Amino acid sequence: MSSTSDQPGQVTQLLERWGRGDQSALDELTPLVYNELRNVAEAYLLRERPDHTLQATALVNEAYLRLIGQKQGRWEGRKHFFGIAARLMRQVLVEHARKHRAEKRGGGRVTVTLDHYDYVTDTPDVDILAVHEALERLARFDEQQARIVELRFFGGLSIEEAAETLRVGHATVEREWAMARAWLRNELK
Repeated sequence: MSSTSDQPGQVTQLLERWGRGDQSALDELTPLVYNELRNVAEAYLLRERPDHTLQATALVNEAYLRLIGQKQGRWEGRKHFFGIAARLMRQVLVEHARKHRAEKRGGGRVTVTLDHYDYVTDTPDVDILAVHEALERLARFDEQQARIVELRFFGGLSIEEAAETLRVGHATVEREWAMARAWLRNELK
């Protein structure tokens, strides 16, 4: 199976075809994006608590089902697709964390490690629901910063990829990422 990095533009072309109603494009797209989505999910789940029950395959499958359920014609290219995938993975993880918390009747926090992302907080483990709620508060006054955190943390995008997805400059993403991390550190203390 080829990776998306081996075939620049192919994912975008397939998304465009699929957006025009060509269902065969979805069949060609699936193996290309599935591996990349799985890599993002695996990297993310490595930072989860040790007894986490959600597996990377289940996370990708759930997010992918939601992705293909999206209205056709909405894709603006590969980065947009993976940006939406990041948002959907976040939703799946938050729903899973809420279910886990409900099953324990409010006991036990579901933690994630943020150390691969320049320490969003001062401690490497934080409650995923707390991160989610903090991102919702951040989005109320700075949607772009919240989106950058979502793309970097939940989507695993680099600074460059986030800049391309948001159609802003590299320096803007670096600056906004630093400000968002500082704000989140304060919120999650």
